[in-house]
Amino acid sequence: MGSVALLTVDHRQNHLDNIRSALSVVVYPVQLLVELPVDIASWSSENLQSRQALIEENERLREERFMLESKLQRFAVVEAENRRLRELLESSLKLNQKVLVAELLSVELEPFRRQVVIDKGRREGAYNGQPIADARGIMGQITHVGPFSSTVLLITDPSHALPVEVNRNGLRAIAIGNGEDNMLRLEHIPSNADIREGDLLVSSGLDGRFPAGYPVGRVKDINLAAGESFTEVSVVPSARLQQSREVMMIWPYKPGQSLPGNEQEFTAQYSND
Repeated sequence: MGSVALLTVDHRQNHLDNIRSALSVVVYPVQLLVELPVDIASWSSENLQSRQALIEENERLREERFMLESKLQRFAVVEAENRRLRELLESSLKLNQKVLVAELLSVELEPFRRQVVIDKGRREGAYNGQPIADARGIMGQITHVGPFSSTVLLITDPSHALPVEVNRNGLRAIAIGNGEDNMLRLEHIPSNADIREGDLLVSSGLDGRFPAGYPVGRVKDINLAAGESFTEVSVVPSARLQQSREVMMIWPYKPGQSLPGNEQEFTAQYSND
């Protein structure tokens, strides 16, 4: 009897297990459907958090890159300024005259007018007619002195004339401003004069204003007009008139020494020599 009862219970138990297995197969998809919104919500939340973190990290990296690029640009500016100052210092050490470094404040924008304003004036001892140069050569002269700034007429201004000589052979000429940013011309050069393309022109010092021996420019073109006894000579200035931000004020005269009063007087005197 006991064995029969055990067999009966075991049979029923197996039957119940089969029913449970069948039900689990049917219920499993339903469970998945029930749990799916929760899983999707959890996955979406994690995804959104990850995406937000990536956005924030990307923004932080972008700001860091911007700051680094800005620092690099400032370093490049400082490095370029230091290089220019070193060039000026090296040039000033070669000179016997007293010099003072000044910075450009503004540039004259009127057509055919070539002027700049520097940050040194009467307080630093600036005077009308004072020569101005950069590390490469003569730039111009001061034409107006204020308490804290001065106006400089560049050598390319049409009203500016500068006595020069060919460094190779001493041939004298007058360099006149062309009204262009980077060009001078020589006047009254005989057609048979010994002047060549590439010749270096330096200040002659014969005007009593500019010291002798400063680079002025190099001959670019020599053109002989038909039937003319004089040649047209174009000269590229040595000074970086459109680039230099630091310049040298030059004191070629002793304190109390009289200065030339009029550039045209010296131009006329030089032309008659």
